[in-house]
This record gives sequence, C-alpha cells and structure tokens, in this order.
Amino acid sequence: MQSIRIAGATVNQTPLDWEGNEQRIRSLLKDAKSKNIDVVCFPELCLTGYHCEDMFFSMHTARMAADMLANLLPATAGMTVLLGLPVFHSGGMFNCMALVQDQVILGLNPKKELPREGVHYESRWFQPGHHGRDETCHILGKRVPFGDIRYQLGGLGLAVEICEEAWQAESSAAHHAASGVELVLNPSASHFALGKNRIRETMVLNNSRSMQVHYVHTNLLGLEAGRIIYDGGVLIASCGEITCRGQRFGFSDGLLTWADLDLDLVRVRKMKNRSVRQAEEKALTPVIRGKDLGLVKNLPLEQPKVLPVHQQCLSITEDLSPEYEFLAAEMLGLIDYLRKSRAKGYLVSLSGGGDSSSVAVLFGHAVAAALSELGAERLGHRLGMPLPENKDDPRSWIKLLLTCVYQPTRNSGNVTFDAAESLAAELGADFHKIDVDDIVESYKSRAEKCIGRDLKWENDDLALQNIQARARAPMAWILANVKGQILISTSNRSEAAVGYATMDGDTAGGLAPLGGIDKPFLRSWLKWAEHDNGWGLGALSSLSKVNQQAPTAELRPKSAQEDQKDETDLMPYPVLNHIELSLVRDRRAPGEILDSLITSFPGYSSGELKSWLGTFLRLWSINQWKRERYAPSFHLDDESLDPKTWCRFPILSACFEKEINEF
Repeated sequence: MQSIRIAGATVNQTPLDWEGNEQRIRSLLKDAKSKNIDVVCFPELCLTGYHCEDMFFSMHTARMAADMLANLLPATAGMTVLLGLPVFHSGGMFNCMALVQDQVILGLNPKKELPREGVHYESRWFQPGHHGRDETCHILGKRVPFGDIRYQLGGLGLAVEICEEAWQAESSAAHHAASGVELVLNPSASHFALGKNRIRETMVLNNSRSMQVHYVHTNLLGLEAGRIIYDGGVLIASCGEITCRGQRFGFSDGLLTWADLDLDLVRVRKMKNRSVRQAEEKALTPVIRGKDLGLVKNLPLEQPKVLPVHQQCLSITEDLSPEYEFLAAEMLGLIDYLRKSRAKGYLVSLSGGGDSSSVAVLFGHAVAAALSELGAERLGHRLGMPLPENKDDPRSWIKLLLTCVYQPTRNSGNVTFDAAESLAAELGADFHKIDVDDIVESYKSRAEKCIGRDLKWENDDLALQNIQARARAPMAWILANVKGQILISTSNRSEAAVGYATMDGDTAGGLAPLGGIDKPFLRSWLKWAEHDNGWGLGALSSLSKVNQQAPTAELRPKSAQEDQKDETDLMPYPVLNHIELSLVRDRRAPGEILDSLITSFPGYSSGELKSWLGTFLRLWSINQWKRERYAPSFHLDDESLDPKTWCRFPILSACFEKEINEF
C-alpha cells in the first residue's frame, strides 16, 4: 500500500494586505511541516486576496504577488504546495495556481473557466487558460511551464482544477484523471450562500466518483473585502465518498484539514471502472515531472484531522440549519468587518423593531462566540483594543463595542421603548434614550416658513414621516464618529426591493448587514433566536417583546398608528418575497408572476394579487436609485439585490407600465 499525507488550507485574507497575507500562509506552512504533510492546497488567489477588483489591472499587483511567492518559497522546503496568484503573461492577466515543490516552481495552471455572473466578475480582469495547451511563462527570473498541465511526482499523478472548472458539465481535470492521476486539487473561492454547502459537497462527491480519484476542495474563509463571506470548510473525497470535512466559519486566521490517503485504493478503482479506462484513449496529458514524494514510506493511515493554527473552541463541520447558518455567517462577517476596518465597534439606532433588534442580537452573539473561540487576549489583539475589566465576560466586551440609541418622537410608544431597553440590557450594550421630537418640530416649522403654509398629515404624510427618520440620523452619526464606531443601516432586502425605507434616515450607515436577507426569514429567525439558539449568548428572552409586535414604522400620529403596519402599507411579506424571487431570481414576466401568485396564494383574491403585483413592479422600478445608494451589505443567499455585485437594473425605466395595464 502507498499512502500520502494531504492537507487543504482555509485562510482568512484581506485584499492587498501583502505582509498579513504572507504571514498567514507562512504560519500554515509551518504547521503543515510540523505534521509531516506532503501536499498542501491553498485557495485560489490566496496571495493577493480574491476581491482585488480593478487592482487586478495593475502590474503592481502582479509584481507584489510574485514577490510574495518568492518570499514563501523557502517555507515550502520538503513539501509540495499549491498557491494562487495573478500572473501577467503574453499581454494578459491570468488567475493562476503555482505548484511549488521543495522551493521550486514546477508549473503555473491558469484558470480556464472564468465565472461572470453574480458576485463573480473574473472575465473583466483575467484571460482564460486553454484546455490542452501548455507553453512557458517568465516568472521570478525563470521560464516555467504554463498551461493545462498535470504533474507526475514520482509515483503520484496530480491534477489541478480551479473552482469554477469543477462546476462545469465536464470536469476540467477529467482528461488528466484518465491519464493515471490519483489526486485532484481544487483551490476555490466559493462564496457563502444559504444552503450552498450541500450543493458544493455534491459537486466534490460527484467529481471524485466520475474520475475515481482522491479529491481535495479548499476555500477561503471570512469576510474578505466587505461584501462576500467565505465559510471555509475543506472537503476531501475518495472515489465518490466524502471522507473528511474541515471546519466551516469560525474566527481563526486559517485552518489545516488533513488526511492520509491510500493511493492504491484509487488505482484499483480506476482499473475496474470501464468509463475511466475508455476516457484514457482521449486524454490530453502534457506532464510536468517533479520529485518523488517518497510514497514507499507507507505512512500509517489515520483518521482525518482538522488542525488549527491556534486552538479552536467551536468546530462546525456538520450540516447546519438555515437559522444557524445565517447566524454563523453574520457573526463572522460582523467581526471581520470590524477588525479589518479598524473601527471600535458598532452603533445601532435601536427602534425596538425586528430589523434593528436582529443586528444588535447578531453582533452580541458574534462577540460572545469570538471570545469563546479566541480567548480574551487574542480577541483584544484581533480587534486592537484593551481588555475590559471583566475580560472573560462577553457582556463586558459588548458594553465597549455596541452602542444602542433609541430616539423617540411624540409618535413613539412605550411598547417599542420597552423592547429596545430590555434587549439592550440583556445584551449588555451601552444604551441611550435621546428624544428628537424638538428637532423634528424645528425642521417642520422652518419648512412651513419656506412654503408659506402649515404641514398637515392629510396633505404631507410622506414628508412628515420621513423627517422623523432623518432627524435621528445626525445624532447617530455624531455618536458613531465620536466613539469611532460604524453606524449600522438596518434595512433588509424586502424593504430594499420596494424602497420602503427613508434615504438618509433608517438607511444611514456604513454597513447594512441585513441587506441581503428577506423580512419573512428575519421574522422567523427572531422567534428561533428567542427560544432555540444555543450559540453565542444563547436564547434571549427579551426578544419576546420584539416578536409580539407587527412590523411598523411608528411614524404617524398615535391616533392613526393602528393602521400603520408594514404589510398594510405594502402587502403581506410572503407575497412580496414571492414576487421579488420570481422577478429577480427566476426572471419571470409579470404575467407569469401573476399566474404563480394565483396558484401559490389561494387565500387572496385575484384582484388583490393583481394590485399587489402592480404595486411591487412600480415601487421596484422607481426605487432603483435607492438600491444604488444602500450601504454595503453581506451576500447571504443567491437572491441578492445589490446592484454592484448581483442584480443590475436601470435607474430610469418604463416601470412595467404596459405589463401592468394588461393585467
């Protein structure tokens, strides 16, 4: 029997952080060497960071990445390592993986399939590699093989397919695998989306089965550049079976997941598999030969291991419910955004309603989970802040890092204040109540002088509502500025779809953590967080005061507030969410959406559904300018409305007038 020790690495990088990115990779290489690991696979573009955007057009970026690769070569002594970087070659930039063996670059594999939808825009910056083509490239003063190549390392045949290549109908590495390859490495930057991990596992499983190989899938970790979250999670599969799952999420700088692989297992499977034998006749196999890995040493086969760079307290390898997956992604995103922006915390305008309460709860859990996993000293170092007096109490940290401000007017009620105050107290946040009614009245009286008449609710409803929301923003901003904190915008995706938010009011802020999730999910999640959550701070009983309320802006006079509910102003949120997904995700025509509404919501009349669909289409169209101005939001599922990364729509349009008139 011949065996090999292989590791997949997840790493939390920051675009263009040359020293930090290098240090994190170096630390993982040091750890791998101490564990006698033969082959280490890092994620794609791990040297520069995946989201360098138009800096990939810069020669400086490619040169700095090459310099970093040169610096890391000595750390690869005695190992074979796959590292990702941009490479300028023949007049174009390529997304490449460099296979380095014992300080020598054996070859460069350029990515052949470039994603160009949603959050991925690689074809803007990179040229694709070509199937079956190999040539040479100049890097670090030497000519090295470049192209669609496989590697023969003594008795081990190794092939590379980079992220998107594995998702194609015909796997990129399939023709290599037919030529005696036992190991396929898939370095990826596979973004997080709710439920996506199951799809990812299926892809890895199927590719390892179809090629009859050991298959290693790696991924980035963390909120790399501000919008996209990577959940890590190395996957190792053998001939159609997932044999090892690495940790997902968490607050580490990086993790190794390793296993001892029996190479004879895949050799026997290949010989017995007719489809693989037949494919060998068509195989294109430009081969680069490297040093023998010494497979005859016959490592004792052990159980797969997950080895942290630092001690970890929370290991997430199992399949998660949507509630836990959402919480894990938000916790990681909020902590990473805080530390990478070098801010001193978050400020939330806590209204007592569901959205602002969700943000406060998510960050409270994030602080508690990070403290549990990292410990007080490492958390303080990570966030660049002194330790609180009671350093092991998460609420002592939350007191320093989370400011909550409740800003009532004469139209605010005791129910929302009680909910906000109770939740802030249970979280341990720094809470303030600041009445802004006099500010609202001051704006109102000045406006009345300008227009020469009184502002009245029957004539000026929208203006009088919006000024209350906008009057709250200056106080929130000044406190955030003074404390060095990030003001949070609490708008959710359902509100963004129809513009149900006050620009420069409740949309004010530098980050919108909920901008990628819909209102029905949030309402359900809050009930789960009240009773069933076992992470972070655990279940929070004060959320009962939030959950008992129907969503409302609470901006009209109290005599009219009985009818001021979000769903009264708009439509039932499940209907709104159905229309949004049908239009944005499924690209259905308005008439097709109406047909699906009638089928999916038999409890409403066709007249009601037609009216709501027309309302949505008009509001969707006229509020694109708002979506263009929302603060950056986390990508949480593949129904995002973010016009910068996912869903582009014209600011000016005909607003579906013809379609609506045909209903």
